Amino acid sequence: MIKVQKPSIPKGSRDFGPDQMIRRNYILDNIKKVFQKYGFAPIETPTMENLSVLTGKYGDEGDQLIFKVLNSGDFLSKTNQEDIDQGSKFLTSKISDKGLRYDLTVPFARFVVMHQNDITFPFKRYQIQPVWRADRPQKGRYREFYQCDVDTVGTDSLLSEAEIILIINDVFKALQLDDYSIKINNRKILTGIVETIGAEGKETEFCVAIDKLDKIGKEKVLEELVSRGFKKEKIGLLNPIFELTGSNTQKIEFLSQFLQDSEVGMKGINELQDILNYTQQYRATEHNVEIDITLARGLSYYTGAIIEVKPTSVQMGSICGGGRYDNLTGVFGLTGVSGVGISFGVDRIYDVMTELELFPDAGSSTVQVLVTNFGNETLTASLKILNTLRDKGINAEIYPDNAKMKKQFNYADKKGIKNVLVIGEDELKNNQFALKNMSTGKQEKYTSVELINHLLSDSSITN
Repeated sequence: MIKVQKPSIPKGSRDFGPDQMIRRNYILDNIKKVFQKYGFAPIETPTMENLSVLTGKYGDEGDQLIFKVLNSGDFLSKTNQEDIDQGSKFLTSKISDKGLRYDLTVPFARFVVMHQNDITFPFKRYQIQPVWRADRPQKGRYREFYQCDVDTVGTDSLLSEAEIILIINDVFKALQLDDYSIKINNRKILTGIVETIGAEGKETEFCVAIDKLDKIGKEKVLEELVSRGFKKEKIGLLNPIFELTGSNTQKIEFLSQFLQDSEVGMKGINELQDILNYTQQYRATEHNVEIDITLARGLSYYTGAIIEVKPTSVQMGSICGGGRYDNLTGVFGLTGVSGVGISFGVDRIYDVMTELELFPDAGSSTVQVLVTNFGNETLTASLKILNTLRDKGINAEIYPDNAKMKKQFNYADKKGIKNVLVIGEDELKNNQFALKNMSTGKQEKYTSVELINHLLSDSSITN
């Protein structure tokens, strides 16, 4: 007797039915168009990477969220009790040498190094693939989710950062998502702040702590800084940073005074000013770019500008983010190749657009016309017109069984198919086809030529 098993999926993962996939593809198609508009070419990398590629690039907390893949075969055969006694971290290195992608940026850096003789620099690529993180699932946070990355490597030009801001505006304009804010900062400024409070060398710890500001609040961030070895009496110098308001010009003026003794901090300010100037020389005025000195982005590979986008009318984390990284390819043996990029979070964008009801009413089917099937003499005519519709670029399907008209209409209605083409004996005698609009209930008769012309001229069909 077969034991019946209750079907389930891992927490933090999801199935997507036709309704969801049509909407997801709507997002992806619009993002791809913008990426291609700016001259980016597509690549893909493997689902699994060697752990040596992934670890050490995301900070200690990020490394803990990498899904490890057990070695093939008897993976415990090369271990002993001493290995187990040394703890899980040591044991993992003995039984696993691969992991699932944590993001698309590190695999991209590895790709650039391995294919450096085959690509032209500056190299502009986009990549749309799923990534995995062993995080605690919650609203807007999944263990498996898609990222849409766009990166330029091989140039230090800050025009690349300015174009990223243009891309952000163009993507959300295409998706008709207006309620968002673009925040920008520079890792060099954060390094300057660390120097100013006398904690040189603790940039990573500072960024990891301050990156949690929205989640745990100022007081908890300060407590974490103390626990990470920052001097309590020096932390008080950060108060003006947490309380900084005003225009971008006013913030830059404050920072120029606050970081006047930090060479790296002043360089970060100058870079930030240049990026803002470039965006103004372009046309990026649809959304004001706001300097946010507390923006850190916890990933350790960022070295320059960092950018983050959040919706303003929906309670949600960042839906887009990225920045400049100067040393990522260096760990794979290719130095002097700077890069900058951003990632769009498709799953969070989907959730935001659903809540704001921004998706077009595309129905739940990509089929535009259902051709009826009443068997016998009419089937030949149904198959003939079905092929004609498809040849003309009109998505069509035929009901597979000889069934009553009501059943075929119900099928089309449940699938969200807008039109049903009725071909019965009367239609054959008169050499006409009856087309019923399932939304309005209106039914009209056409010759084959008239039918094709009508369907091709219907914008709701062809778009």
